[in-house]
Amino acid sequence: MRPYKLHSHDLSVLPVAEWKTFPSTAEKNMADRQHFSVQPRDWIPGLSIVIPCYNEAENLNRLLPRLQSVLQSLVTDWEVILVDDGSRDATHEVFAFWSAQPGFQVIQLSRNFGKEAALTAGLESARCETCLMMDADLQHSPELIPAMLAQWQQGYDVVYAVREHRRDEGLFKRLGARWFYRLVNAGARFQVPADAGDFRLMDRAVVDALLALPERNRFMKGLYAWVGFKTSEIAYVPDARGSGRSTFNPFHLLRLSFDGLTAFTTWPLRIASLLGFILALLAFAYGGYLVVDYFLKGIAVPGWTTIVVGLMLFSGIQLIGLGVLGEYVSRIFEEVKGRPLYVVRRRAGRGLRDAQP
Repeated sequence: MRPYKLHSHDLSVLPVAEWKTFPSTAEKNMADRQHFSVQPRDWIPGLSIVIPCYNEAENLNRLLPRLQSVLQSLVTDWEVILVDDGSRDATHEVFAFWSAQPGFQVIQLSRNFGKEAALTAGLESARCETCLMMDADLQHSPELIPAMLAQWQQGYDVVYAVREHRRDEGLFKRLGARWFYRLVNAGARFQVPADAGDFRLMDRAVVDALLALPERNRFMKGLYAWVGFKTSEIAYVPDARGSGRSTFNPFHLLRLSFDGLTAFTTWPLRIASLLGFILALLAFAYGGYLVVDYFLKGIAVPGWTTIVVGLMLFSGIQLIGLGVLGEYVSRIFEEVKGRPLYVVRRRAGRGLRDAQP
């Protein structure tokens, strides 16, 4: 199932001198076109499903039977990896039942580490040729999996689902998502698809490339785009959420957005620098105006209000700049500590199911 595992040293760039052995530029260009072209696949792969869960007991009871039915009719080799990200409801009871079923594996983390860490834990345990990630809240329909797998067979390495609309969300969330993607894509050297979440199918090469990345601030939507590969999208309308409420409140969404901005772009630092430069020009121009006005009119400006307002303005700008700089420094601090992304409390289940006796 895993004939080849990509390591971090495979992502290094070849020295320029090594290209001297290539016969000609024409042959090099032909090799590049063959390497990066979409090559159809005429076989049915093994499929790993990764589902991060946090207080989703009721939804899992409705999702997993549907998912099991789809997988049994679609592929021969499959596994479902359920990651419990520190749930406080009856999720562990649901997992106790499904971990005894063929093809299901349960990973219980020691506490809530966040969705990005839970996804990484699932990816590291996936053993099949392809891997699909989906949420447990019933908004990602298992019935879309055959269409995504068909795109993989056409030669695409990543197939992600894109929401047709966001009318089911509030105005604040819609506007926030729109501006977030604009800022990230404006400052990054790659494009993060808007309205595309974690519902996606990936080839083994893509999974191994993601796992080879050592960073701990893992904004997964950005990492998916950063590793590249041939991608395709499928439009879908998310189903209504099952029971319970989303754990992503406005504060968590704002935190996640800022993590994404600081992980893949230096725009916050550049904006602070640009704002400081503009204010310095305005202050210089205003100072010049006061000097000229004094010599022309001979009127001394008292200036107390100007001084107080100016001090408050510049102090606020400096504090904002220090805050932005502190965010980047804090991420360096997290990377230097080298702590693991997650801690596993226990594992259960046999995992991979195939047709072999």
